[in-house]
Amino acid sequence: MAEVLIVRSQEEAGSIVARSIADLIVSRPDAVLGLATGSTPLAVYAALAQIIEAEGIDVSGVRGFALDEYVGLPQGHPESYRAVITREVVEPLGLDPAKVLVPGENATSIQTAGEDYEAAIAAAGGVDVQILGIGRTGHIGFNEPGSSLASHTRVKTLAEATKRDNARFFDSPDDVPIHCITQGIGTILRARHLFLLAFGAAKAEAIAAALEGPVSASSPGSAVQLHPHATVLVDEDAATDLRLADYYRYAVANKPDWQGV
Repeated sequence: MAEVLIVRSQEEAGSIVARSIADLIVSRPDAVLGLATGSTPLAVYAALAQIIEAEGIDVSGVRGFALDEYVGLPQGHPESYRAVITREVVEPLGLDPAKVLVPGENATSIQTAGEDYEAAIAAAGGVDVQILGIGRTGHIGFNEPGSSLASHTRVKTLAEATKRDNARFFDSPDDVPIHCITQGIGTILRARHLFLLAFGAAKAEAIAAALEGPVSASSPGSAVQLHPHATVLVDEDAATDLRLADYYRYAVANKPDWQGV
C-alpha cells in the first residue's frame, strides 16, 4: 500500500517532496524527474527552487520528462505544457531546457510520438521520481477512466469533465483541445518513486477511490496501489473520505526515522 501523509497545507506537502528531490539530485546529479503540470505541484516546484538556491545545488545534469501535452495547440501557445513547464519548472529551478522533454514535440509523426517518448525515457535510464496530481475523474496524467493499467505513452481523447476543469486556463472552453498525448499508466508505474498530491474537498472522492477502492481502470489513480514506492500527500480536506485516515496518521507517527520518505 502507498504511504499516505495527511498534511496541514500545500506548502507543507511541497516542502516534503522538494526535500526528497533535492537530496536525490545531490546524490545523483543526473537524476531524472517526471514533471506534472497544473496547480497541484506548484508548491513542490516553489520549495525546490528555494532549496536549490539556498544550498547551491548543481542542477545542470538533471533531466526531466513532462507527463503530457495537448495535441493541436500552435507552437508557443502559453497554455501548451511546453510553455507551462518552461515557465513553472525549468526557469525557476534553473534546469537545462534541452534536457527537459515534453511528449510529442520531437516526434517524427503524431502516430509514432508515443513510441518516441517511451524510447527517450528508456534511454535516460527511466524516471527516478514522478510527481503526480489527480483529477476529479480519478485521472493521472491524461489517463481518463477506462485507460489500461498497462498503457504506454499515446494519444488520448480528453473527457468532457477534464475539458471543463481545464477551461479556466483558456479564453473559451471551446479552445481546450480535444486530444492530448500522455504517458500511460504503465509508463508511470515504471518510475522508481511516485509522489501523488491532492488538495481540497473536490479531490476527496477521487483520492478515496484511488487509495481504498479496488484497483480498476475505472479509477486510474488506483494504479498507485500497485507501486512498490508510492507516497501520497493530501491535506485534511482531500482526506475527508479516507476510512483509514487514523491509521495513516498512526503509521507516520510511528515510522522508523531510517525509512525516510
